[in-house]
Amino acid sequence: MFDTRLRRLLAPALERAAALLDVPWISPNRLTGANLVLGLASAGLAAAQLWVPALIAWLLCRLADGLDGPLARRRARPAADRVHAGAPRHMSDTGQGGFWDICADFVVYGATVIGVAVGATAGFDAPWLPFLLVLFAYYINGSAFLAFSSIAEKTGRTIDDGRSLSFLGGLAEGTETVIVHSLWLILPFLAWQIALVWAVLVCISAAHRILAGYRALD
Repeated sequence: MFDTRLRRLLAPALERAAALLDVPWISPNRLTGANLVLGLASAGLAAAQLWVPALIAWLLCRLADGLDGPLARRRARPAADRVHAGAPRHMSDTGQGGFWDICADFVVYGATVIGVAVGATAGFDAPWLPFLLVLFAYYINGSAFLAFSSIAEKTGRTIDDGRSLSFLGGLAEGTETVIVHSLWLILPFLAWQIALVWAVLVCISAAHRILAGYRALD
């Protein structure tokens, strides 16, 4: 819901950060790898009920995820247009980075839900059902936007917002996900209640994406 506005707001800061990271030994794919490792670390720390370290790992994970795209777009520009003299030469976009990014994100989202569920059930006797509902909602939501992106690419109806895939907007997007996953690490004793509300919102968002995608492909 807030992704488009937040991307515009954060774009200048992310571009500056990408310029600082534009050195030969840092690549967009390595940032995506850092996103994956930090996300799995956050899940493990949450399962161990180390909530503050889990929150720090989660936020660093999301920072890495936010920087791989701007760095990739910076690398895609002709060398003459880039400021950093030591940056690698331009290469055509094969889609590999976008594929790696979305796979890493799905692993991180699923793992962190499970990690919080394990920690919250062990530490606060939370029920499993709300977390299972979140995973179910993620499954529907992810299937809807990935199917739309694939079909839209074939039919020439892509949505170009600077990302590798065609994302349909919805009530629950990346910004809301970062906030919710942070909240249940800050308030683990309320994690299952937060998860229950979040599952409902993601299901509503999934239904909206299915309807919007169906109409967009008409």
